[in-house]
Amino acid sequence: MAIDAKLVVALREKTGAGIVDVKAALDETNGDMAAAEELLRKKGILKAGKKSDRVAGEGIVYSYIHGNQKVGVMVELRCETDFVARTDGFKQLAHDIAIHIAAMNPLYLDESEVPPELAEKEREFYKEELKAANKPEEMIAKIVEGKLAKFYTDVCLMKQAFVKDENMTIEDLVKSGIAKMGENIQMKRFVRFHLGQE
Repeated sequence: MAIDAKLVVALREKTGAGIVDVKAALDETNGDMAAAEELLRKKGILKAGKKSDRVAGEGIVYSYIHGNQKVGVMVELRCETDFVARTDGFKQLAHDIAIHIAAMNPLYLDESEVPPELAEKEREFYKEELKAANKPEEMIAKIVEGKLAKFYTDVCLMKQAFVKDENMTIEDLVKSGIAKMGENIQMKRFVRFHLGQE
C-alpha cells in the first residue's frame, strides 16, 4: 500500500520522529495513524533505554511562574549536547515538566529519594490497616506492595501521570523526548515554591 505523503508529514509533526521512522511505522501499520504513533512511541522507548547510560553533561535550568504569580518552579533538565539544550523541543519538555510540578506538587524526584523510614512507615501503616480489615495473611504482603507503589505514584515526579496526558507518566514523557531528540535526557532535580508555604 502506498502511503500518502500528507500522512507522513502529519505524523512527523505530531510525534517529532524522523521521516524514515514515520514512513516505516505507517508502512508497518498499513497507514493507520494511531497504530503508527503507538509503534513509534514503543520504538522510541526502546531507543531511550539504550541511551540511558550515556553522559548527560549539558542542559538547562528552566523556570516557570504560574499565571497567578503564587507558584514558581525551577527544573534542572540534562542532555548530552549544548546543541540539543538550545532546541525548542528540549525547552518545551522542560516547560511541560515544570507545569506538571506546579500543578501536582510532587515531593520527590523518584523512589530513590523517598527516605527509607518514610517508606517503612507507610508499609507498616498499610499492614495494620489490612490486618484490621481481616485480610488473609498471605495476601497482605502483595496488597501492601501494591499500595506502596501507589504511594510512589502520588509523591514521586517520575511516576506521576502527566497532567496534559494521563496515559503517560513523566518518565514516559522524558523517554519520548529521548526518542525525538536522539540523546540521553535526565531530569536531575526540581524545586517548587508556593507563596505562603514553607
